[in-house]
Formats: sequence, C-alpha cells, structure tokens
Amino acid sequence: MNGTYQNPILNADWSDPDVVRVGDDFYLTASSFGRAPGLPLLHSRDLVHWALVGHALERLEPEAEFTTPRHDCGVWAPAIRHHDERFWIFWGDPDQGIYQINAPEIRGPWTRPHLLKPGKGLIDPCPLWDDETGDAYLVHAWARSRSGIKNRLTGHRMHPDGTSLLDEGKVIVDGDRIPGWFTLEGPKLYQHDGWFWILAPAGGVDTGWQGAFRSRGFFGPYEERIVLEQKDTEVNGPHQGGWVRTAAGEDWFLHFQQRGAYGRVVHLQPMRWGTDGWPVIGADGAPVAVHRLPDLPPQPPAAPATDDDFPGGRYGRQWQWTANPGDGWATHHSGDGLRLACVRSADAHDPRKLPHVLTQRLPGLPCAVDVELSLDGTEPGARAGLAVLGDAFGWIGLERGADGTVRLVHRFAEAVAEQERDAGVPCLAPEGRARLRIEVAAGARCRFSYDVGDGLRPSGPVFAATPWRWVGALLGLFAVAPEGSGHAGSATFTEFRISPL
Repeated sequence: MNGTYQNPILNADWSDPDVVRVGDDFYLTASSFGRAPGLPLLHSRDLVHWALVGHALERLEPEAEFTTPRHDCGVWAPAIRHHDERFWIFWGDPDQGIYQINAPEIRGPWTRPHLLKPGKGLIDPCPLWDDETGDAYLVHAWARSRSGIKNRLTGHRMHPDGTSLLDEGKVIVDGDRIPGWFTLEGPKLYQHDGWFWILAPAGGVDTGWQGAFRSRGFFGPYEERIVLEQKDTEVNGPHQGGWVRTAAGEDWFLHFQQRGAYGRVVHLQPMRWGTDGWPVIGADGAPVAVHRLPDLPPQPPAAPATDDDFPGGRYGRQWQWTANPGDGWATHHSGDGLRLACVRSADAHDPRKLPHVLTQRLPGLPCAVDVELSLDGTEPGARAGLAVLGDAFGWIGLERGADGTVRLVHRFAEAVAEQERDAGVPCLAPEGRARLRIEVAAGARCRFSYDVGDGLRPSGPVFAATPWRWVGALLGLFAVAPEGSGHAGSATFTEFRISPL
C-alpha cells in the first residue's frame, strides 16, 4: 500500500462504529439492530485491517419482542469502553431504553443485558469514568419517533459500577439553540486537556457533519464547533464515530458514510489538536480518501470473513439471523454444508418477514456471490434460496412443486408489494440441485444467474438492491415451507463464496 491506506477501511454496513484501545489492541463495535447475535466485535492492531472476532450479545432482549424480524429496531449506536479491567458496551434500544453489558475479556463471557434506564426514545448512550475523581457519567440522545424529542443531549451522573443512574438527568446540549443545527445525536464522551468533550454528529445521516462540544464541567455550558464535513469531497455526511489515541500519542477518528443499499461504511480520519485546543479531523475538517498509515507496527491484510464451507453444519461468525434464533433451524452433521430446516411459516412467500434467514452484509465493492444448493424437502411448496433483502427483495433458488419435481425459481417484490412475483422463467432442476450466483455491480445493481447442470444461465432483469430505513441491504440464505404439520424437510448450502468483480 506504499505506506498509505484508502477509505473506506470497512466497506460494508458496520453502522455507527465506536472504538477503544486496550494496550496495543483496538476494538470496534457497531449497531446490529434486530439481528442476532448482536453487537459485533472487531479487532485490529493497526486501525486499518479489522477482523471479526465475535459478538457480545447472543440474543436480543426482551426475547419475546424479537421472535420475528424487526429490522430497524433493537441495538442502536453502541459505545465500547474499557474500565476497571473490564470491557463495557452501552447501547440504546429505542423501544426499551438504555442497556449495558460488560466482560473481563473481549471474547467474554459477557453479562446478561442490564436495563440501566428504561424509556422510549433513549438512544446513543455513552459512559465516562473520571479516574481522578471517581465519578461516572452518562450522556444519551433522543429518537423523536418514540419520544417526541430530538436534537438534544441529556446527561446523568452514573453509579461507578454502571448499574444505576444517580439523578433524573439534565439537557446539557440543546441543538435547537444552535443556529442551523438539527438532528443532534450519537454523542461520544471523553476528557482531554482539562475539558469534558462530546463528539456528536448532526444534520442527518445523508448530509450531516461531525460536531465537537467542550465544557469545563460535565453539565455545561458547552461551546461547539463543526470539525468534519463533506466540503468539496465525495464523502457525503461524514460523521458519528469514535476518537482513539494510539500508545505513541497519535489521534484518529473513525466514522461512517451513508451509502444507500450498502449501508454505513467506515472511514478512518487523522486527527490532531489545533493551537486553539479544538480537534482538527481529516484534512482541515474534510474527509481524506487516502492517507499515510497510522504509526503502528505493520500488520498483514485482514478483513471480516465472508466465505464459508460450513464445516460440520456450523456457520461462521459473519452470519446473523433476522431475529432471535429458534431450535432446529440449522443442524450440525458430520460433513460440510449448512443444513437449514424448511421451517413452516405463514410468511413463506415473503423472506422479509422470516426470522430464520441467515444473513451477512452486502459488500460495498462489485462482487459475485456464489453458493451451491440442494433441496431435500419433499413438501409441496418447500423452497430455499439465496436472497438480497431490503425494503425490496430478490431471491433465486429451488422449490418443490405439487407434482414432486424441483424447479429453479427466481422471484422478487418491490418495497410496497406484499407478494412476490416471478422475475425469471421457472425451469426444472432434475437433480434437485443448483449453483446460484448474484453479481453485484456498482450502485448495488444485482444480476441473478443459475446452473442446474447445463452451464451458468442468466435469469431475469437487473434488480437494484434497497436498504431498510436504517439498515443496508443484506445477503441471505433461507429455507421455508408453507403452514402445515410435520417435518417439511431441509435444504443444504455449500461453498458460499464472495469474490471481487
């Protein structure tokens, strides 16, 4: 890389990133919304190359609320910290309140979620422990969709053990009183040079900016400044992330950029402190596309895993279900391949509503997605396939007909449609097997193809992937059958691959 790196450093939907350094290691977490497991945990030693090492949240709580997909709900904008020899993660569920979990090591064991502050619309919490005084604090933002409140940050004193808040809270920054500021949210709380600092974005995910606030006391008053914005670059809305300092004293800032169906990709910006004491991020407040590497020991290239052979029927940590997983959805066995039960469902014709879809993020660069599928389910209507999921969806796969034959089918539905339609002409799959492919070009334009034994053939028109409201489009594997009684069989996926185009 000639001593440089290129943004984005994580070119997929690692939404609302936050970062912490512990010794020579850096750890990052991100929003996971309604998918399980949640709270991804990424590790790096150079701030550029990241590997997914696990998840901190096995199941979403309250469990009964997440037995069905709630794609835009759940875990919003977590903050990760290290204090008292433990890792801590705080996040807001906009429908439940502010949760906290902690663990002695990044790989756990993590505690069960503790509801620190119940309430509607409480989002984006971040703690701070003052090592000099022993005091602890918490700041959070508000979601107007649940609370009727937005554009303000509320601060609390917190018990140092992170289990309770010590006051009713006070608005410490009111964005309505700052000319031109709106949708103030996502605060991250720090101390530096005798000041309390809140790094918080405003202006919305598509066109917003990164703000910095400082005060001599936690409860204010705060003065503000815009420290990162698009300017004349191609990076729209650069904001919401975390500041981290290396052991050698270099400062860096990680943030996201909203990219439609690709979700919120992660950029790394240089950061320094100006002569006036304010942070300067990027190239004098504009995001950089290419920059020298951090002054850290060189590391071999790394990236979150995508490919999977599913050894023993187990899936890699890059996969998440669209709701809390149920018993028997995936079966362990002695060979390779993901064996999914054809779960019976009233929503068999709409994978957006299925909790048993195994998903991973859509890559932000042109790529080909390949997987081999065999359908073993004998139930008429049993089906399995490879999907691109968002407000609209498209999928290609196999379906068992009423006459017992297996057909290759390709279907889609627009965002407003409640039922799928054929996107390609069904054809027989004599062996009950198929190779499935989705080629994802620029603009998340997806072209589907298949091979049922006589070579790869294109199917249907180009499908433009769409996000959900806050979540980028997802790649998904699923097996399903119509409502009824008894076991409906299974499907087996093998050799899942994502390769660059």
